[in-house]
Parts: sequence; C-alpha cells; structure tokens
Amino acid sequence: MFDLAPVSLWVEDYSGVKRLFAEWRAAGVTDLRAFLCEDLDRIRTCAGLIRIVEVNRKTLSLFEAEDQIRLIANLDVVFHDDMLVTHLDELVQLWNGQTEFSGLTVNYTLTGRRLDIRLNGAILPGYEDDWARVLVAIEDVTEREAARRALADSEAYARGLFQHSPVSLWVEDFSAVKHLLDDVRACGITDLRTFTDVHPEFVQRCMSEIRVIDVNACTLSLFGAADRADLLLHQHQIFRDAMQRPFREQLIDLWHGELLQHREVVNYSLAGDELHLLMQFSVLPGHERDWSLVQIALTDITARKKAEAYLEFLGKHDVLTKLYNRSFYVDEINRLERAGLSPTTVVIADLNGLKIANDRLGHAVGDQLLRRAGEILKAAAPEPAHAARIGGDEFAILLPGTDERGGQATIDDIQRLVEVNNQFYGGGTLSFALGMATSTPGERLEEVIKRADAMMYRAKRAYYAGRGGRE
Repeated sequence: MFDLAPVSLWVEDYSGVKRLFAEWRAAGVTDLRAFLCEDLDRIRTCAGLIRIVEVNRKTLSLFEAEDQIRLIANLDVVFHDDMLVTHLDELVQLWNGQTEFSGLTVNYTLTGRRLDIRLNGAILPGYEDDWARVLVAIEDVTEREAARRALADSEAYARGLFQHSPVSLWVEDFSAVKHLLDDVRACGITDLRTFTDVHPEFVQRCMSEIRVIDVNACTLSLFGAADRADLLLHQHQIFRDAMQRPFREQLIDLWHGELLQHREVVNYSLAGDELHLLMQFSVLPGHERDWSLVQIALTDITARKKAEAYLEFLGKHDVLTKLYNRSFYVDEINRLERAGLSPTTVVIADLNGLKIANDRLGHAVGDQLLRRAGEILKAAAPEPAHAARIGGDEFAILLPGTDERGGQATIDDIQRLVEVNNQFYGGGTLSFALGMATSTPGERLEEVIKRADAMMYRAKRAYYAGRGGRE
C-alpha cells in the first residue's frame, strides 16, 4: 500500500531533532520561532538531523530519481533555502507539542525543476516519545501555485498601470445614481432635462450619491491631496460650482443609455484652484445593469484652456491697455445696431500729449500713459458698457441703453479718475479730450460716432488753444 500510494510518501526519522529540542529547552529556550530567526543556520542544523528511512515509487517519479539511494544522495538539490521559512513553521508546530504539521513549501527535482508542494506530516503512533518515525505526504501543487502567481502578477501589473497612469483615474460606484434615475423613470418622467430644470436639487443629490472606490497617484497629485483619505474627506471642495452643469449633462446621457462619455468639466483642487479637465467616463463591462463599477479618466487641460482664453483675449483686446481692440469695437457696433438698443451713447476720448511724450521722454513713458488711460477707461465703463482702443491715442466707450445724462456721468467719472491717477503716478500728466453723443430714434450709430468725434476734436482744439497752441 505504501509503495503503490498515488501521492509522494516519505518515512523519516526526527529523533535527532527531538534530542536537539530537549537540549535547547534545557538551555532556557522558550520561544523557538524567535530563537531560530536569530540564526537561520539553526534551521539548517535541524534539517540536517532528519534521516530518510523510506520513500515510495511516487516520490521517485515526482523528484525524477532513479532510486532511493540516488534521491538521498542529492537531498541538497531537493531542499534549497527556499524552504527554510516553511520548515521553521513545521519545527515550531512540533515544538509546541503538535504531532501533526503542514505547510506550503518549495522543493526541486534532481533535474532542477521547481516543485510547489503541500506538505502534511504526522508522528506515527507509538513513536510519540522519540519521533523516530514520521510520515510525510507531499502533494504536487505546482500548476495551482503557478496559476496563482500568474494571477497575482497580472493583478500587480494591472494595479501598476492604474496607479502609475499619467492621467487621473477614478474607480467609482454609480449604482445609487442608477437607482435614483430608475425611481424617477418609474414615476412616469420621460424628459430628464425638463425634470432637472424644475428640480435642480436632483442633480446635487445624484452627485452626493457617487461612491469613490479608488483613485491613483496622479489623482492625488492633480488635486493636491496628501493621500486617498484626504481626498475623499474633501470631495465637496472638488465637485462644486461649475461642475454641476456638465454633471447634469452626464446624467442626461446616462438616462439615454450612453455608458461611454467624454466631455470637458471643471473641478477644483484642494487649494481652491480651478482645474479644466477632459473627462472620459465608462461603465465597465459586466456592470452595465447596475453601474456599480465605473472608471473615470481625467486629463488636465488647464494650461490649454488658459492658452485658448489668452488667444481669445488677444483677438478682442489691445495688449498694452487691456481694453477691447478696434475689431471688437466694430463687431459691437454692428451687434448694437442689430439689437436696436436705444438710446445708445458714445464717448470718444483722445489722449492729449502722447506724441510729445514719445518724442521727448521716450516710448516707455508714452506706453505708461496708454496703460494708465486703459485703467481709467476700463474703470469708467463697467458692463454692459465697453471701452476700446480704436487708434494710437484714440479710445471709444459704447454705452448701450444710456441717455445723455448717463453719458455725462461717465465723462465726469473719467475726469475724476484722471485727477486721482495723476496724483498717484509721477512722470507724465494724463489728459483726455472727450466728446460725447447720444443716439436719437432711428439714427445710425455711425452718425452718433461722428458727432461724438466732432465734439472730441472741439475739446482737443480748446485744450491746445489753452496751451498757446503747443502740443
């Protein structure tokens, strides 16, 4: 029966180990694990005291040995240091009075092939006092352990891809959101857009029901969080304000069955910085029925959005004064014409003395005067008014829906701001020639601008006449 058993069987003599244990106990050893860990050679000593009495055919086949003599002669090939930790556990079990022991370990065939084995040992009845006969059964679990290691490697690989992805990745549970949408649908609602127009709080409720399962390292860096717990604790700071509109669109797409989405969104870092992000949303395969596993990838496009905004600013603004440019001014005149806003007042302002400042003091002084002019006109023309630089030293303010009285108030504001500005800045004195005109019913804005321009030139002539004709 022993020789024909379908599993590897070993009969071994542990009496040398038993005697060594007695010596250690007499020397005061109480914690064998700690004692062996202090010096791994003690484990090797124990292993060297074990004697092989007999093995069966399955053992010879498993370890690729021609006979028992060849196997015993090459035990140093079979037992490597890989098994020291497991052998330690076996020894501790025996030390603690157990007559049976077990564990997973690694052996090698005589040709060097690795064997993952499950080892089960028992002191045979009648040998409890000297451990002279111990039966060890070995089960070959190499394939199972190889599969387990492959699975662990695959999981580690996938985890590595997730953790070290160069974009922010979130794994979330949207199942509660799905329940809310299903409940609304069950109530007979067919148009979620209209429903959320009437009940905007529903969007906020859905947002609050999202459960974050995991985030990667890039996410923590992007949002300025110390760790995952810090991020989750401050979610309310991340998802707020400008996030609600795109999230509503996301809900509407989910309502219509779009489980793969991408859109631009705005989130906020924990420091309060606005983050423009490209969001890619996916309900993961196998979770389409409950949305319990969703992956979201966020790519930071803040720099791109700032560049786009700056290019848009340049397209509409004068770089030096930060006022609108002539192109915007022309477009705005056309828009006001189409809108038919009446009355509309136009103020034309010309910067006095710019040429002499450039010629005598240098263009740096002239540029400073222009920047100061921009500060004043911008302050005097809050929306819906628009101030624009329409020439080298010429400016215009469009005041839609403003009558002559309002236009005069704007001119008064400009003159007051000029006085304050000149007190604040040293160097060149800032001065405007101002002209104003207000549209009459049916009058084209071009005509209004001509009248305001004429008034400005009249003021300019008066300014230079007061200076003896000197520019």
